[in-house]
Amino acid sequence: MLKFDEQKQLDSVNGALKLRGTVEAIVDRIVQEGYTDLFFVGVGGTYASGMQVVTYMAGNSEISAYAENAAELLTSGSKKFKKGAVMIFSSVTGSTEEMVKIVELAKEREVRIIAFVDKADAPLAKEIEGCISYPGNEQLKLFMVAHRFMYHNHEFDDYADFYREMEDSLAQALVDVEKKADAFGLAFAQQHEYDDLHYFVGAGTLWGATYSYAMCYWEEMHWIRTKSIHAAEFFHGMLEVVEKDTPVTVFVGEDAQRPLAERVARFLPRICANYTIIDTKDYELKGISEKYRGLISHLVMHAVTQRIDAHLEKISCHPMGIRRYYRRLDY
Repeated sequence: MLKFDEQKQLDSVNGALKLRGTVEAIVDRIVQEGYTDLFFVGVGGTYASGMQVVTYMAGNSEISAYAENAAELLTSGSKKFKKGAVMIFSSVTGSTEEMVKIVELAKEREVRIIAFVDKADAPLAKEIEGCISYPGNEQLKLFMVAHRFMYHNHEFDDYADFYREMEDSLAQALVDVEKKADAFGLAFAQQHEYDDLHYFVGAGTLWGATYSYAMCYWEEMHWIRTKSIHAAEFFHGMLEVVEKDTPVTVFVGEDAQRPLAERVARFLPRICANYTIIDTKDYELKGISEKYRGLISHLVMHAVTQRIDAHLEKISCHPMGIRRYYRRLDY
């Protein structure tokens, strides 16, 4: 097994969950004052995390919520992005050009901001009142905000019970997933290290995670060409280019859109011999109720792919932190 710092990961997840009181205070104040729409804004991976939240809210809440790419929002705009709206975002560096500009626009339009900036000393963090600084775990943080808004809208009566289970069991459950997935991660990395193009398929809250994994991890960090596609669209184009040796990975979660991914998983064996199914249902989550598994499938998926990434980084001798162009050239 390729060892990892278990205590660091336990502390990281538990530390993020401890932010709940701060998040609640911010959301509670906004709800009391009144609001119109929620905008989860980001670029790259942070935009993908917003996609996951909005997909979840679309099927479970009447609150108007939008996932917006900051660059698109800056150019095309939105008539609803105005006073009364709330912008929620997470940023690692707090220096991404598009995010800096969208914060400026939000202030001009009197849009309230809920911000998570990993680096407390980042200029962007200092510009936003009540900015929360805590590294990583952006999916946890964004969902925490959504859940609190939904709680106030009487759409998440299990709020207290859910977070009690998360605080008691989530961190250890995810570490256990990584341990179980380690051997698989090594075999997967060995099999696909030299892929010319790899297709990743997902649905539901795993769609945003799939989009992010293909782009932010395999392309940006591993320099392997990929294409991500929603399971609902697989049968409307992509299936025609899948052959016997085409590398395809399907992520199957446990939320409402599971049947979409299952449909692809059932079909692939008929035309492809180089496919992989990663099903979050295959992993025990000790202490987590069955009814809550779908709410954290994206976190389970991430725990599995972290083992793939760790092994792929090692066997390829390619550190994931290296970039050729990103933040090295002006563009």
